Amino acid sequence: MARFLRFFPLLLLCVSVSAQKINDKYQLQIQKATGPIKIDGVGDDAAWGKTDVAKDFFMILPMDTSLANVKTEVRMTYDDKAIYMLAICYKAFPDDYVVESLRRDFNFGKNDNFIFCLDPFNDRTNGFSFGANAAGAQWDGFIYEGGKMDLSWENKWVSEVKNYPDKWVFEAAIPFKSIRFKKGITKWGINFSRNDLKTFEKSAWAPVPRQFPSVSLAYTGDLVWDQAPPETGSNISIIPYALGGASRDYENKTPTEYRTEIGGDAKISVTSAMNLDLTVNPDFSQVEVDRQVTNLERYELFFPERRQFFLENSDIFGSFGYADIRPFFSRRIGLNVPIQYGARLSGRINKDWRMGVMDMQTKSVSESDMPAQNFAVVSLQRKVQSRSSIGVLFVNKQSLNYTPDKDSLTPVASDYNRNLGFEYNLASPGNYWTGKAMVLKSFSPGTTSDTYTHAANLNYTSRHWALGAQYQFVGKNFNAEVGYVPRTGYLKLNPVINYLFFAPTGKILSHGPIFSATNYYDESFKPTDYETLLGYRISFRNQSTLTGVLAKDYVKLLKPYDPTNSGMDSLPAGSEHWWNSASLEYISRQKSLFTFSAFVRYGGYYANGERLQVTNELSYRFQPYVIIALSTSYNNISLPQPWGIKSYWLVGPRLDVTFTNKLYFTAFSQYNEQTHNINLNTRLQWRYKPASDFYIVYTDNYLPENFSVRNRALVLKFTYWFSL
Repeated sequence: MARFLRFFPLLLLCVSVSAQKINDKYQLQIQKATGPIKIDGVGDDAAWGKTDVAKDFFMILPMDTSLANVKTEVRMTYDDKAIYMLAICYKAFPDDYVVESLRRDFNFGKNDNFIFCLDPFNDRTNGFSFGANAAGAQWDGFIYEGGKMDLSWENKWVSEVKNYPDKWVFEAAIPFKSIRFKKGITKWGINFSRNDLKTFEKSAWAPVPRQFPSVSLAYTGDLVWDQAPPETGSNISIIPYALGGASRDYENKTPTEYRTEIGGDAKISVTSAMNLDLTVNPDFSQVEVDRQVTNLERYELFFPERRQFFLENSDIFGSFGYADIRPFFSRRIGLNVPIQYGARLSGRINKDWRMGVMDMQTKSVSESDMPAQNFAVVSLQRKVQSRSSIGVLFVNKQSLNYTPDKDSLTPVASDYNRNLGFEYNLASPGNYWTGKAMVLKSFSPGTTSDTYTHAANLNYTSRHWALGAQYQFVGKNFNAEVGYVPRTGYLKLNPVINYLFFAPTGKILSHGPIFSATNYYDESFKPTDYETLLGYRISFRNQSTLTGVLAKDYVKLLKPYDPTNSGMDSLPAGSEHWWNSASLEYISRQKSLFTFSAFVRYGGYYANGERLQVTNELSYRFQPYVIIALSTSYNNISLPQPWGIKSYWLVGPRLDVTFTNKLYFTAFSQYNEQTHNINLNTRLQWRYKPASDFYIVYTDNYLPENFSVRNRALVLKFTYWFSL
């Protein structure tokens, strides 16, 4: 086994080979516009009549073996300032479209939509995506690792959608200053994708196998320019904000606290492919609140980054490692401390090299004895073979002028913590083979041994098969204070096998077995945990799914653990626990106005106990303006004394109103029985200009017993995007 683990990463290097682009015969010529274009969703400007047309889309779903049934035509042109797009999406039936709402960055699978992906370097690895649903809600995101989408990325662009009895029309203008590209390149990667829920059909201009996302950059065609795209000239954006707010802690009877803050960000294009982000006194208050969950896990939960400053080219910093081994996690910066200023330089040096450099400075907080700290991150990535890459990452957290106080109740901050890592990312030309191999070492005061981490995985994905194998080793003293590594001191092995059978006709589209085994060992290769899953998934032609799973679990506790996570007695370290469980999940078709999902799990639990878990989400939409939803989670745990029978409800009704595609109102409440809290959050967002917003956010927390107020806050925030 040890010999296999030593040479497993080399298998990844053997798989990736150079190859020409798969869809290079699909080419769309783009010429400079012969006249002005008005973005109105009509598409009757004379300039559109002199452009090349992309049509005859290929079906991706339900099957990828024929042309699409619903017709789509796309035209593109440009001028000195922007790229223009016109998409005519013909309807199979003369009736209404299917959309969730007018909110931007919608759920792809729940909306009739048209999106397209741009690969300005034609490297099939990184790019941008833009689009809209059939009601006009915008979609924009940054594509990384060949097909993963970060919809938190935003920039300035305009679009308009109009509906007609037989079609809907999407028209857009993407400023050259809103994307990153290298001057002089006259061939970009591009693909267009259409999702039509009335016919349950997803399609693309350049064909994409059904097992991959439609924005998979491995399968883009070519956008061929009549001349090199125009240079953007000076490209500087200033994004100031002003914030006012008030909050009060009624539970501790403290007086009302008032906030008035100003600050801002700046985005400076050093080159057309390299961007410098600056921030001074940034506001990192959450205008979008994290949803609560019932936590019965032994380890820290992960919540994604939402703060705009960290998002552009975030993959070069944050995608290093694995979901549970992240040497850098930007939400660690500014955690319960104010940030003074920061800078990020990120982007491409040339077609093969990408880099990212970040430096952030936080203030000291005397009440909690937190010193001023500096966070520095350097990342360098080089493309190898056709779509793979190698990279290096260095993370440094440094306390400045720090002497711990003598109060035993305040935490002691470390003088420094550093991480150095190397990584190889595999992506074969057709994306059938993917994987990663990496090694990390941490540096902390007084710790020199067991500070290494290394891991590798290899996956194969075809129309029928999804095969994977992964191992991870994390030393017991490995420490990533600016990362997310919830568990240390283990070896993990995880094989995965899935297979799909396809039905040519009938209500069932595909079905097949699922197998996964997750095994944890200590550093002496003695088992500490395992979870073996055997399941079966059925996908219906109407896009609903049904999944059943049988599971067998074993846990040897390495630390004392309260199985209710409620502050009661703990099970002792070293105790062993076995149980079996069964689960069933159903997700309804998204075409209907009323949609729902349901998950039921029943089986054993710690200390020979039992656990019943039921979660569901119900949603009804008054298309396209209002969504009323209710999510519930119920856990019933039966354990020996002193815990006894515990039940935890988490109930969350939500109202989402989109008056237009620029004005949104959201209100949701959550009753969390585990934390004895009722939360109410309302948010009004007005996007009065592209990438410029006004927010009003009101939050309440109550005690469930008598609905007395625990704390209350009101925040008003104004941002404006100046382009110079």
